[in-house]
Amino acid sequence: MKNIAIYPGSFDPITNGHIDILKKATELFDTVILAVAEATTKDHLFDGAERERLCRESTKYLQRVEVTKFDGLIVDYARKVGAKAMIRGLRAVSDFEYELQLALMNKHLDSKINTVFLIPDYKYFYLSSSLIRQVVSLGGDVSVFIPTCVENALKERLLGTEN
Repeated sequence: MKNIAIYPGSFDPITNGHIDILKKATELFDTVILAVAEATTKDHLFDGAERERLCRESTKYLQRVEVTKFDGLIVDYARKVGAKAMIRGLRAVSDFEYELQLALMNKHLDSKINTVFLIPDYKYFYLSSSLIRQVVSLGGDVSVFIPTCVENALKERLLGTEN
């Protein structure tokens, strides 16, 4: 029986911090499904298909990683794909309260699915997708924090430049 975990998120866009968490998860699980949320309460820069494509392209070199899109409750999707654990990244104390609420609600919805918290490398500790979007929109260089395909997509979308 495969030991499957699911790493859900909006990934708008995926960053090297997300990828660092994903790499750590592949050391713990046979398969890690990076699950891109189709509908969330957030306003997205990229639509679901674009976010899924960027995630797939950014992680294609990682073994035992699958990229999919999902809609609805993540516990329902986790159950559907046979995941035993949900991966969540923690950067700062401010993340903990929100992530704990999610973990407890998910545990209530399906007691068989556990949440595993992983911490990114210190160089990604303060990264967020919204911060990356903001810096790129102002012409800043964030190339050390995101895959090249993401950088190109952000510049095209936010600055109207093609690379």
